[in-house]
Amino acid sequence: MQHRTLGRTGRDVSLIGLGTWQLGADWGEVSEADARAVLDASAAAGVTFFDTADVYGDGRSESLIGAWRRENPDAELTVATKMGRRMDQLPENYVLANFRAWTDRSRRNLGMDTLDLVQLHCPPTPVFSDDAVFDALDTLVEEQAIANYGVSVETVDEALTAIARPGVATVQIILNAFRLKPLDEVLPAAREAGVGIIARVPLASGLLSGRYTHDTVFAANDHRSFNRHGEAFDQGETFSGVDFDEGVEAAREFSALAEKAGLAPAAAALAWVSQIPGVSAVIPGARSVAQAEANAAAGSVPDLGAEFTASVRDIYDRRLRAAVHPRW
Repeated sequence: MQHRTLGRTGRDVSLIGLGTWQLGADWGEVSEADARAVLDASAAAGVTFFDTADVYGDGRSESLIGAWRRENPDAELTVATKMGRRMDQLPENYVLANFRAWTDRSRRNLGMDTLDLVQLHCPPTPVFSDDAVFDALDTLVEEQAIANYGVSVETVDEALTAIARPGVATVQIILNAFRLKPLDEVLPAAREAGVGIIARVPLASGLLSGRYTHDTVFAANDHRSFNRHGEAFDQGETFSGVDFDEGVEAAREFSALAEKAGLAPAAAALAWVSQIPGVSAVIPGARSVAQAEANAAAGSVPDLGAEFTASVRDIYDRRLRAAVHPRW
């Protein structure tokens, strides 16, 4: 497993991390035993970075990680969580008193006196330009409730605003073969500023695994059923905002490209994102041991090269750019 520095945190983390939204909610049922097995398998495969949020299963994901940490006290691990979605997403709710309450809850769930990294969880756009918000985050650092803070964003403009803030350690953004806009400005700006980039939704909600057909049906409590058009939260979080049927066709082309490279589609998708200069960590989710192990293995895939990247861009430009690029 390759490692990178996680931006301004200065922490060394595995290039492939573990996103734990699946272990909390919105991806169908995952038992506690299966969730623990995913955490075990990820750590055994060299993953040292877990990403969670206080609203994943109303704290279930954090609590599962907290229990795992107690059982594995010597594990080398960096945990990133998120806050800001326990109330209505209104700019006036992003204040120090709420930050203290949310981080105190996460500290209890995770069993940590000082949280490694806390990210604002895709707040309203005006929050990124509010000095008082970042003064409050600096206060949490001074109080040693958190060691570092970052942001999770929906758009490249939000990312660029955050990168300009001197205290922002990391920016988490959707980045995958079906969402290339961050490559234009965000990645160069982050590299210049020393801000870490955490690439989320790297498999486009599973589309890039190549396993889905036009007839695939997801569970009713899976966001891939109930949020295809942004009914519950930003549409970009589901299939990266790509129309499902168009995504299935684009994924067929990507699968053929991966096969030519001698890789499974998911492995190729994760490896490609992880090899982008400036990416600190990639955080695919997993609902099974097999998925966790396969994800981690992508961190040791040899460089895919310029020809592969050119083909990725060709698929994106022909099939997806017009619908996706202007929106996020």
